[in-house]
Amino acid sequence: MSANSVEKPVRQSSAQKQAAILATARELFVRQGVDRVSMDAVAAQAGVSKATVYSYFGDKRRLFLAILQDASESLNASAGQALDRYLSDDAGIATVAELEKALAATAIDIGTTMVGSADYAAVFALVAQQRWQDPASEDDVLTAGPEEAFAERIAHFADQGLLEVEDSALAADHFSALTVLRAYNHQPNPLAVDLDHVRQIVVDGVHAFIRAYAPR
Repeated sequence: MSANSVEKPVRQSSAQKQAAILATARELFVRQGVDRVSMDAVAAQAGVSKATVYSYFGDKRRLFLAILQDASESLNASAGQALDRYLSDDAGIATVAELEKALAATAIDIGTTMVGSADYAAVFALVAQQRWQDPASEDDVLTAGPEEAFAERIAHFADQGLLEVEDSALAADHFSALTVLRAYNHQPNPLAVDLDHVRQIVVDGVHAFIRAYAPR
């Protein structure tokens, strides 16, 4: 048996344990509050030893931050894939109508992923909970990477003459507010999401964005 065939199951077991700990801690933190949940409770609920929890995450503060990092990486990966799928240079977008269609597909992809996920909803609730307890807290799900990538795409399409944009970052913020964020505000419960409604909100928002930023 090769070294690789021995090591692979070990890595998978480690990843599975870490995922179980993160999922358990996220659920307990949201339901009971971070301060009221012990590392012992996380370990017992996740079906691992307390030593395992500490070996992976060190302490409860770092466990909390790991939950946010995990959500950030997952959301950023989904957003990046959507941008590559619909808005890359290879997408062949040559008209405003084609751009509107591609923007709608992008936002629907990201919006349905985010709005329909109980995991993301739990993390957002956890962030809100912490900010209520500590208004100065800056802990959050980090989305700067895809936001900058989307702003770059906006600037690209402005250079192509398909949009009139002076500040691509501001335009990207307007786009998010009209589409994904508005969909999330209208569908805050991932267990009762009307995906058709989410899609309609996104399509309407993209149309409003195009009306505001399309060349006159």
